[in-house]
Amino acid sequence: MAISGVTLVPSASRTWPLLGLLGVLLGGGLASAWTMETQGHHITGMNNHIVWGLPHVCAIFLIVAASGALNVASVASVFGVESYKKLSPLSALAAIALLAGGLAVLVLDLGRPDRLVVAILHQNPFSIFAWNILLYTGFVAVVGVYLWTMLVRRQNRHTRTAGVVALVWRLVLTTGTGSIFGFLAGREAFHSAVMAPLFVAASLANGLAVFILVLAGLAVLGGPVPDAALRRRLGRLLGILAAASLYFALVLHLTWLYAPDSRAVSRFLLLEGGAWPVLFWGGQVLLGTAVPLWLLFRREGREVAAATLVALGGLVQIAVLLIGGQAFPRTILPGWQLHSTFGDGGAATYVPSLPEALLGASGFAIALLLVLLGCRLLRILPDRFAEVPA
Repeated sequence: MAISGVTLVPSASRTWPLLGLLGVLLGGGLASAWTMETQGHHITGMNNHIVWGLPHVCAIFLIVAASGALNVASVASVFGVESYKKLSPLSALAAIALLAGGLAVLVLDLGRPDRLVVAILHQNPFSIFAWNILLYTGFVAVVGVYLWTMLVRRQNRHTRTAGVVALVWRLVLTTGTGSIFGFLAGREAFHSAVMAPLFVAASLANGLAVFILVLAGLAVLGGPVPDAALRRRLGRLLGILAAASLYFALVLHLTWLYAPDSRAVSRFLLLEGGAWPVLFWGGQVLLGTAVPLWLLFRREGREVAAATLVALGGLVQIAVLLIGGQAFPRTILPGWQLHSTFGDGGAATYVPSLPEALLGASGFAIALLLVLLGCRLLRILPDRFAEVPA
């Protein structure tokens, strides 16, 4: 089946205010990156204890969501679900755009983004960061070819093969992203084999949530409006994936609680860590999972609201794991209590600064701008939606 599509013809009264807002966010992110590079990271809330802050939370969320945004295309091409096939090009475009936004934040936060060429040209086969550079660039190439097979009619016969390759690649990519933390033996809150499947599950939920929001936003701007049956199917899938993401988060904590050496980490993040338990139980569990499940399975037509909460819960989940995990007191000398004026042995504090917030938000602006540009220049959007059985 060939995929026929149309370009986006947006409503000017709605598009220009959105483009203005995205331009402000993008300009603010560039200004923040310049300020942080010229003045130093001391102007941020990051310090020697917490070296990955709010920009990294946004970047990691965008990167893992890029993998999950490809859910719809994978279900259509690999598993043959015809009702999702017309949304496959938009799914692939969103995946590329989200990854580009996340990587842009990481590069701009390096302090010396020009040094990225060194990391690309001098590969370290024993570094998971080096492997992820190959996975990220390869993902763009693989999904780009996948999108090409969908848009060019004479290449449609290769779409399923490209879809299988993209499915395998994105699972490996998300596994690599989770392994960045799972391989860090020096941090008790990160060193766990459960990190890889946890990130895979989180990517599936967060990516689908972002895709639903993009689809709804394009409909407001003048794109086609999906029918209620299609929205309901996407919502049910989102509910299952959100529950799976929470399941693996609970498995991670059960793993920590089972091992005596890591029980303190779970107690810190679940009970004793100040704001972090509040964010976990209130942000990820309640607002990010329980409320969306209630909206999706007990209420009709609440898919956009549920997707918004799932995406926010995904951001909170990464913040709790990333920043909360760094805030946990490191065990430098096992069996000894350590105190110093530098703060060793105590929980670290972190308050994000305005430059960090602007830099993180600019990643979302870049991703959305790329989606709008792609929909305007290419035949990404479906001309109509086929009837979908409930």
